[in-house]
Amino acid sequence: MIDIAGVTKSYRQTSRRQDSRRQDSRGQNARDQRASDTDASFAIQGINLRVPEGTFIAIVGGSGSGKTTLLKTVNRLIDVDAGRVSVGGEEVAHIDPVGLRRRIGYVFQGIGLFPHMTVAENIAITPRLLGWAKDDIAARVRELLDLVALPQTYAPRFPSALSGGEQQRVGVARALAAKPKLVLMDEPFGALDPVTRDALGAAYRDIHARLGLTTLMVTHDIQEALLLADRIVIMQKGRILAQGTPQELLADDQPDGVRALMDMPRRQAARIADLSHAGPAAPRNRSGPGDGIGERDG
Repeated sequence: MIDIAGVTKSYRQTSRRQDSRRQDSRGQNARDQRASDTDASFAIQGINLRVPEGTFIAIVGGSGSGKTTLLKTVNRLIDVDAGRVSVGGEEVAHIDPVGLRRRIGYVFQGIGLFPHMTVAENIAITPRLLGWAKDDIAARVRELLDLVALPQTYAPRFPSALSGGEQQRVGVARALAAKPKLVLMDEPFGALDPVTRDALGAAYRDIHARLGLTTLMVTHDIQEALLLADRIVIMQKGRILAQGTPQELLADDQPDGVRALMDMPRRQAARIADLSHAGPAAPRNRSGPGDGIGERDG
């Protein structure tokens, strides 16, 4: 479904002094200095990744690791400097970007619903742009509200009348409206409380399986990746550090950086288990004077 080969993306960084030099009316000196004055900072470099049809892949990594940049190369929100990205056997560089995005579902970070549109209008955006008949759009909206477990009475409501979890369910419905086979998700549940996040993650995983989707999801939450994904890609400093199934990455023979990341949910689970088996807890000591913790502002 997705084939990423040797992909690199850099961002050019220029100092103010260099910018002002280029705006000099004499011009020639600016042109002569342009190549030497500009430094490249790589967001991703030399990425190779294959996403088979029907799989759920999670990309994890710290801030600045390049995971969102990599995701956005698939639907050409970001164009690559080198390498090739193909979807369904077609190189995306040769596909009109607007048409490409309309056939790929996208669930935004922070939900991203249009506040001036109703739930039904938000869901219907892509089918309407594709020229679907009104009756077909209305039927698809009804179908999707059922799919994401929202009442039909929500269709005429505005996003402000919904909870965060309900808004994100509408976001998922919108991503699925034009019946894509590929869905990209950028931190889709990060703005939700833990209980809602867990429930919505499980609900989407069920939708993924029922519809036979291919899903590529960016998340900073390794536990979420372990519970939802078929395979996990770990990124660091613009490169892939490791990739494999949750079981493979949890094995003890992984490199130190991978093992440290995978040990985190284990440690958290162990601490919770210790708490559940411990007796009544003694009152915790308050912070001492002067250490700045727990003190009120003066």
